[in-house]
Amino acid sequence: MKKLFYIGALGLILFEILKVYFIMPMPGSQEMYSIDLAYFLHVWRWVFRLVLGGLALAGIFWAYRSQRWVTLIFAAICLLVVWQFNFKMAADKMFLLPTKIVMVDSITNKIPSEKLVLGIQLNGESRAYPIQLIAYHHQVLDTLVGKPIMVTYCSVCRSGRIFEPSVNGTPESFRLVGMDHFNAMFEDKTTKTWWRQASGEAIAGPLKGTLLPELPSQQTTLKQWLALYPNSKVMQPDSTFIEEYTDLNDYDFGIERGNLTRTDTLSWQDKSWVVGLELAGSSKAIDWNLLKEKRIVNITLAGRPIVVALASDNQSFFALERPSDKPFTLENDSLVGENKKYNLLGYSAGNNNLPLKPVKAYQEFWHSWRTFHPDTEKK
Repeated sequence: MKKLFYIGALGLILFEILKVYFIMPMPGSQEMYSIDLAYFLHVWRWVFRLVLGGLALAGIFWAYRSQRWVTLIFAAICLLVVWQFNFKMAADKMFLLPTKIVMVDSITNKIPSEKLVLGIQLNGESRAYPIQLIAYHHQVLDTLVGKPIMVTYCSVCRSGRIFEPSVNGTPESFRLVGMDHFNAMFEDKTTKTWWRQASGEAIAGPLKGTLLPELPSQQTTLKQWLALYPNSKVMQPDSTFIEEYTDLNDYDFGIERGNLTRTDTLSWQDKSWVVGLELAGSSKAIDWNLLKEKRIVNITLAGRPIVVALASDNQSFFALERPSDKPFTLENDSLVGENKKYNLLGYSAGNNNLPLKPVKAYQEFWHSWRTFHPDTEKK
């Protein structure tokens, strides 16, 4: 009978480790295509715990009579592993939501102007979310013009996205559950489906294959954002998390030294920066070093002419459709094409000219973009 204790205790230890291993950045775990196995372990976790825990309890008396100290040590290790992997290493226990969202105008703002923000503009109202803050929280829930928004960021992929927090038109709440291929995953409260941050796609669970509605966003420096949207509100630090924010102080500028968040300065390495573009089912990655050198790149994507420009701050980038195949040039921070001049948002000084259409464009680590866009072209 004492064997039942050791089988149950060892099985429970192994189960709790594997349940976390597949969805956290541990050696080898994020290179595997193991999301279905991870979700299976998660869904049936209480069955595994009851069966294995029952075996351990059934044999603990006999094991204790035979080897008292060995049994006590095994039981203590088992309890420690259960506690550690469920209450210390769980993603939503490591990265907490803000206790409050404080938005202020440019005059009251305390965020340095050179910091990067993820900005959004809807119906004449705009807001900016400093990447240093949302990179820790992973998601910030807010409301803009009466519309709930879910501002997300994954520091390991360097990917920022803003979604509507709704599933099939119904408002929903999400928790950070872990990661897959180094990208953050969220679990919705109602169906327990797992959603990928980099695309908003449901990758495991009842709604697999569904997409969260994405809202247009723009990554720029705060200075550039306020130049374009001077009435914008800016998110301020939550005083509860000052230490966590400080740990990410160098993240914006690519000088983090952590293995997961560092930057490769050479092109097309795993941690190299790219600007990834999506249009009509096609995608293309532009080398960040090339964009810094040229400041403007004219490309074709899905048969449409595109211009990608880097502002004079060398951080803020913009992607727009060109009206024809004729290439654009850049004068200071103005786009010039076909004898017309546009600002970086694609608006012309002349009232008779239609604005250029924006194209989905994201700064991202190359390993992330190529993983989630396996057919992407390179520039």
